[in-house]
Amino acid sequence: MRGGRFLTAVVAPAVALVIAFGLAALALLLVDINPIDAYREMISFGTTTASLIITVNNAVPLFISALAVGIGFKMGLFNIGVEGTYLIAALFAAYVGALFSITTVLHVLSIMLVAVLVGALWAWIPAMLKVKRGVHEVISTIMLNFIAFALSAYLFLNVFRAETAGLTLATDLIPESGRMPSLNPLLGWFGIEPRAGANLHGFLLVAILLGIFYHYLVTKSRFGYDLRAAGINPSAAHASGVSPNRMIIWTMMISGGLAGLVGLSQLLGFFNQYPQDFPRNYGFNGIAVALLGRNHPVGMAFGALLFGFMQRSALILDLRNVPKEIVTIIQGIVVLAVVIVYEVISRYVQRRTVAAAARATASEPETVEAA
Repeated sequence: MRGGRFLTAVVAPAVALVIAFGLAALALLLVDINPIDAYREMISFGTTTASLIITVNNAVPLFISALAVGIGFKMGLFNIGVEGTYLIAALFAAYVGALFSITTVLHVLSIMLVAVLVGALWAWIPAMLKVKRGVHEVISTIMLNFIAFALSAYLFLNVFRAETAGLTLATDLIPESGRMPSLNPLLGWFGIEPRAGANLHGFLLVAILLGIFYHYLVTKSRFGYDLRAAGINPSAAHASGVSPNRMIIWTMMISGGLAGLVGLSQLLGFFNQYPQDFPRNYGFNGIAVALLGRNHPVGMAFGALLFGFMQRSALILDLRNVPKEIVTIIQGIVVLAVVIVYEVISRYVQRRTVAAAARATASEPETVEAA
């Protein structure tokens, strides 16, 4: 059993990464680029102090997005709507956060609460469609993504946009009391002095707490047990007193609440308002991170850091005449490789477990007879 866990937790992602970087190297060779030189440039640029800070900043929203997707996966639910959820939640949070100014802790918590409520209510829609009408959550959440894109664009341009003219369209600025402080002073305690402009976002601490909350909720709580039981066998769960429909609604709403927090790292740590070019694709990339991390918070953290590192290191490729799209190729192959490798290893572990059980059963009569 322990060997099976090691294979799925360590060997599978390692093999998937080797396959992904190997196939990406072949793609580089096809365009007459030395893959060793390209990877060396990425590592050299991506491991500077400033790049590592930006890598962590990039990883935070990816990690929270993966948590939102992962909790649904634990029940067999595929919430593809994280992308639209976090965009509309961040818009409402930015607008409400700019309306008042109170003490920092209460202000930040108020903004987070708005984002969680908007995200949870948005996820309630596909949950009810599934429970009441049998609509598959993949279909409904994909459709709701497009609705969220259109609705957030309308609200941004016609309701929430600041009246003052500027170079870019945006909501009003959130007051100082509603912004997350940088963690650079904490880095200074360890003798690390980042260059100007490289600020480690304070929302990293919130992401760590969310990871702990996710782990406790899924693996240590009664709710998590009911969630996994309802996902594995809804009929058996219902017979034991657990309502699968109620679990679907609560799980989707928790997933939506987590999704609502995805954009707050950038909102409260960098933009301090919702601009027209607010970052996208955290929701879709979070699905890949959740798959890579096998829905475990530690695995998803490493997956988010890997994707954040590739996103940062890709910037140097343009300056070296290397197509930065190679990073997109690597990310896509990682997802495919992870799914394939995990399936192969799962089947191998399953066959080995069945064989061990058969051997134990065969030797049992001899033991009884000898006694």
